[in-house]
Amino acid sequence: MTNELPTLLLTDDDEIFCSVLASALERRDFAVQVAHNVEEAIALVGDSAPEYAVVDLNMPGDSGLHLVEHLYRLDNHTRIVVLTGFASVATAVEAIKLGAVHYLAKPADADDVVAALGRDAGDSAAEVSELPMSTKRLEWEHIQKVLMECDGNISATARKLGMHRRTLQRKLAKRPTKS
Repeated sequence: MTNELPTLLLTDDDEIFCSVLASALERRDFAVQVAHNVEEAIALVGDSAPEYAVVDLNMPGDSGLHLVEHLYRLDNHTRIVVLTGFASVATAVEAIKLGAVHYLAKPADADDVVAALGRDAGDSAAEVSELPMSTKRLEWEHIQKVLMECDGNISATARKLGMHRRTLQRKLAKRPTKS
């Protein structure tokens, strides 16, 4: 008698990272399917949602948040972890509202991902920073919040922030500061 492995959808535009993480997750007894953008992921799963999903937030085309929403609509029991190198409070909140169970900032390894997939509750022992955010980080967070309010529309966000669209695009292309 063979046991079926739990299905896991891994979606990230970094093909090397995807390959390494997929191999590590397969060694941890997951049946991994890989996609490199939201459209490819939606086509791959069809009408049957995987049991688990690891979704990169920032990919070419649609944001990973669209995939989170789609997977949650297919099956609200799918355990979804959002993984991103562009962590912000606004996107973390949106990911959780849309159905993700956890939000991890890169770099994260397979053990971090598996632990996040299994978490059912928050961690009250999480460290609270004594230092306020830097002005650059506050700017990044505000831009992300307004971008979410504008459904990812760069032009609308730039108008709302009172800045040129190209200036906003340059700011979004940079990684946020840590604090």
